[in-house]
Amino acid sequence: MPELPEVETTRRGVAPALTGRRVRAVHVYDRRLRWPVPRGLEDAIRGRIVLAVDRRSKYLLFRISVPDAVSSPDTLLIHLGMTGSLRLLRGLPPRAGHDHVDLEFDDGTTLRYRDPRRFGSLLFIRGDASGHRLLAGLGPEPFSQAFDADSLYRATRGRRAAIKLALMDNRLVVGVGNIYANEALFRAGIRPTRAAGRLSRPRLARLVDEIRATLAEAIDKGGSTLRDYVDTSGRAGEFQLDYAVYGREGEPCPHCGTPVRAIRQGQRSTFFCPACQR
Repeated sequence: MPELPEVETTRRGVAPALTGRRVRAVHVYDRRLRWPVPRGLEDAIRGRIVLAVDRRSKYLLFRISVPDAVSSPDTLLIHLGMTGSLRLLRGLPPRAGHDHVDLEFDDGTTLRYRDPRRFGSLLFIRGDASGHRLLAGLGPEPFSQAFDADSLYRATRGRRAAIKLALMDNRLVVGVGNIYANEALFRAGIRPTRAAGRLSRPRLARLVDEIRATLAEAIDKGGSTLRDYVDTSGRAGEFQLDYAVYGREGEPCPHCGTPVRAIRQGQRSTFFCPACQR
C-alpha cells in the first residue's frame, strides 16, 4: 500500500504540472472504487481551476476553485488505496483495463487514475474539507511542529500497546505506515514490541527524529516499490534498496550481523534486530 513517502512523491509530481490549470473534461470509466466515484463529478469540476495540490496523511487534496472566489475552495480527495497510481500523460491516450478516471486539462495534460484492485477513492467535497469524516480525526503530520517528543510522550503515557502499533494509529501521528515504522524503530534502537507507555522521553525524542529522517530519505528516493507503485511519470521508487530490516527476515543486521527476526503485530509483518533494538 502506498504510504506517506509515495503519496508525497505523487503530490510533488502532479502539483507543478496542474496548479493553475483548468479542467477541460472529466471521464469516469468505472465508478466502482472503495466508495463509488460520485455521480455528477464530471459537471462539478469541469471548467474549474486547480488552485493547489495538498497532502493530508495519505490523502491527496486537489483544491478546486469556486465560482464566487470568496468561499473556501472545493476539494477533490484522492486516496491511492493498495494499488492506485496517478499518471501525467500528454493528450488522451487509449484507456487500459485498470484505468478508471481521466482528468483532461486546458494545456493538453491528462491526469489518469489507475487502480487494479479498486481499493482507492475519488471523492468530491464542497467547501472546507477539514471536517470531512475521513480527515477530521487525523493526528498531526510527522513533519509538523505539533509532532515532537513532548507530544508523543504525553500521548503514550499509560498506553500498553506496542510502540509500533501506536505509531500506526492515525490519531497519534499520521502517515507512519508499516514499512516506515519498522525502519524508524530500527534506526532508533527501539524494539517494536516495547510498550509505548514505558518509553522514556529521550528515547521518544530520538524516535521522532528517526521517523522524520526515514520519511524524508524515502521521499528523496521516490518512495518504495514492492509491487505496483510508480510515480507520476511511471518510475519505480528506490527506497526499498536501502531497507535495514523490512522484508529481511533471517538476513544479517546491517549494524551487528545478527539475523533479522520477523513476527506478526496487528495482522502486519514486523521486522527487527533482536540485538540492536531494546
